[in-house]
Order: sequence, then C-alpha cells, then structure tokens
Amino acid sequence: MKEVFQKTKMLTDTPFHYCPGCGHGIIHRILAESIEELGLSDRVIGIAPVGCSVFAYNYFNCDMQEASHGRAPAVATGIKRAVPDSIVFSYQGDGDLASIGLAEIVHAAARGENITVVFVNNGIYGMTGGQMAPTTLIGAKTTTCPNGRTAAGNGLPIKVCEMLATLDAPAFIARVSVHDAKHVLAAKQAIKKGLHIQNLKQGFSLIELVSNCPVNFHQTPVQSMEYVKNAVLETFPLGVFKDKTIKEVK
Repeated sequence: MKEVFQKTKMLTDTPFHYCPGCGHGIIHRILAESIEELGLSDRVIGIAPVGCSVFAYNYFNCDMQEASHGRAPAVATGIKRAVPDSIVFSYQGDGDLASIGLAEIVHAAARGENITVVFVNNGIYGMTGGQMAPTTLIGAKTTTCPNGRTAAGNGLPIKVCEMLATLDAPAFIARVSVHDAKHVLAAKQAIKKGLHIQNLKQGFSLIELVSNCPVNFHQTPVQSMEYVKNAVLETFPLGVFKDKTIKEVK
C-alpha cells in the first residue's frame, strides 16, 4: 500500500491516542513538519500540558517536559531562560490555557518571553468528560451546562487572541483553523512563522488553532468540522491580531 503522506522525522511511530476525527492529529503533523522544515529539530524542546494532549511527549521526536495543568508557559519560560539557544514550544488546550493557566499565559505574553505557544481551541474540556470551557459557545450544551451556556449564568467566551493583542510585548498573535485543507495549510504557515520568530529572537508568539471535538460535540467528524466552519468561527474569527515581526518566513 502506497503511503499518502511522507513521514516526518519529528513524529514517532507511536499511534495517536486521540479520538477519531479529532484535530489534534492534524495539528501535531503540521507542527512537526514546521519544526523539521525550519531546520530546528536538534534544538527544539516541547512542553506537554494536562489535557487531551497530555501524552504529547510520546509523539514528538524531541526533548519534552510535562507541566502541571495550566503551567506550560511558566515551564517554557524557565527552560528558555536556562537554555536560551533552544526553541521552546508549549502545546495547550483551551481548558489548560484559558482557564487554570490564564494567569501564566497573560504574564508570559506581557513579559514578551521568547517562546512559541500552540493553543488548540476546541471549546470543551475533552479529556475530563466534556465540561464547559472558557471558550464554549453561548448556547452550547456540556456536562456542566446541560441546558446550554448563557451569558448571564456563565459569562461570554474568552477570546484569548484579542485579549493578548492588547498587551505591548507580544510579537505575533494569530488565530487559524483546521476545518479544511485550505485552512490547514494556512495554519501550518502561522505555526512556522511563530517558530521562525522565536529563532530570530523577536519575542512571544501565540498561534490559536480552532479545532473540533466530535465526541463531545456529539457529531460525526465531518459534522464537527462543519460546525467549526459555520458556528465556531462566528465567535472566534480568524486573522492576525498582532504582528510586530521584522522578517517573514520563506
């Protein structure tokens, strides 16, 4: 059988544990390709958080450090300052980054730490049973808001990119999506740029990737991608929210 995709050395042969149709597999792939294509493989260090991607250290062929829930930016800061020539990325979900880790991401961004944050927003606590996350849409039903999220009872979804873009220090903040092939390619370019920015020592970058969760959306993988396209992106519009960089990625 002919392989459709060429293997990347940055990914191991360990089968992903993610649910069928989940966007994490796509994002792992384009992150690994970006690291390899930029020639950063021998310098990169990843931070695996608590959440669906808790076992990310099994999949990337590089040094990985596990972090307590929400603390990946703090761990990334320590590693980058201790090993300044390394390329450090954190890989975080919305519950991890936008809830328990909100203070860590805000202050890492405010300090302009020279790290790259890969932020996967699927609007749910996927690993722990489908609870409402800070990014859950208004009206969406979860195990902790079975009648649907309301602004009065639960507040409005937190828009991380828009919030961090108000800070002076960040170099690059962008929101992309992986709901179809065209947007996957654009997402890869954004990740690649974030890593390139760090390599040029230009400061903090965060790439938010809007993704799906078929199991907790109670949809098929195809339906969940359509839901991202037709509903989620209305609340979380795509775009570059801050770009202070000097050189573009070739």
